[in-house]
Amino acid sequence: MAIDTGDTAFMFVCTGLVQFMTPGLAFFYGGLVRSTNILTIMLQNFASMGFVFILWWAVLFSMSFGTTLNGILGDPWSYYLFNNVPMTRELSTAFPDIPGVLFAGYQGMFAVITPALMTGAFADRVKIVPYVLFVTLWMFLIYAPVCHWVWGGGWMQKWGVWDFAGGIVVHITSGFSALASLMVIGPRSKPADDPEALSQPHNVPFVALGTAMLWFGWFGFNGGSALASNSVAVMAMMNSQLAGSMGLVGWIIMDMANGKKPGLVGACVGAVAGLATVTPAAGYITMGGAFVIGLTASIVCYFCVMTIQKAELDDALDVWGVHGMGGFTGTLLVGVLADRTVNPGTVERSFHQFYVQASCACICAAYSFIVSYILLKFLDVTVGIRPKRSHEGD
Repeated sequence: MAIDTGDTAFMFVCTGLVQFMTPGLAFFYGGLVRSTNILTIMLQNFASMGFVFILWWAVLFSMSFGTTLNGILGDPWSYYLFNNVPMTRELSTAFPDIPGVLFAGYQGMFAVITPALMTGAFADRVKIVPYVLFVTLWMFLIYAPVCHWVWGGGWMQKWGVWDFAGGIVVHITSGFSALASLMVIGPRSKPADDPEALSQPHNVPFVALGTAMLWFGWFGFNGGSALASNSVAVMAMMNSQLAGSMGLVGWIIMDMANGKKPGLVGACVGAVAGLATVTPAAGYITMGGAFVIGLTASIVCYFCVMTIQKAELDDALDVWGVHGMGGFTGTLLVGVLADRTVNPGTVERSFHQFYVQASCACICAAYSFIVSYILLKFLDVTVGIRPKRSHEGD
């Protein structure tokens, strides 16, 4: 099939938009942590932009989208070092109209941001070398297999699961791995002179700037997952906008219902919750469905954030509640809200589809949690994860 120049140009822009999200995440997280830790968490995010994409080029793309090995993993030799990734034709009939190398690069942006999402959970508590080691192992043992299962022709895709833009592959894997990190690494050390400082964002304008960059990039994240400049991409973008808007408004309402004053930080977190929750469904639902997802996100994610705080698990920047449970909820709602008229030939809501979505979401959540827990325990014993307690605020 001939390359479509319009689709290629569209996907080129979307690739840049998704890449732009990781610096946005750095600003978002950087504004939420203490001023003494902003450079550390931003370094962790930018480090992911560097070494993760190198790994993606070397072998991870092949492990994710290469010839399937019993539905479990892609053959590492199919596209190692991007060999056999075509520059002037499509990678396969499953990804038509755009050069194979553009598809590989676009998917690489997803790989980059996924481990960066986890940094918000263990903010202030992980040294850079153990972080790089953990993310490297995590990409090989969790991201690549799950990506292959869901998107690369693996067993979940053959079973019939649908994940439009990463509810499972990105948000569930990072969110439930983040939950495991809380149980291994433990809570942050509270400053003796100001114990409440941990919960106070040091730079709210940075939080707003990061949210704006993330929201802007999400049009490429969700819209670009149509892999073409067409009506499905338009619907995914509009559904993202509406769900993010409803998440923002819903979070403010939830704050007010709990006796809190409406705040900019809460509005930003609510918008991200709505965007994360609509991600797996964005290209399969009507705008009415997007409104329901945004509303549901503001309730479910808010409740999860409050629950984990009461459990005294120190999820510094609400990664599990917003991303993990947002992606989980959105994945389930594909089985409830999917409308085949939006994206003909894909998925339609049904009891069976809900069962498949729920099963795959639970399996990937459990797999991500267990493997991450084991990895972190191993690293803690061998190289040590945390800096000295007296240095955590430095």
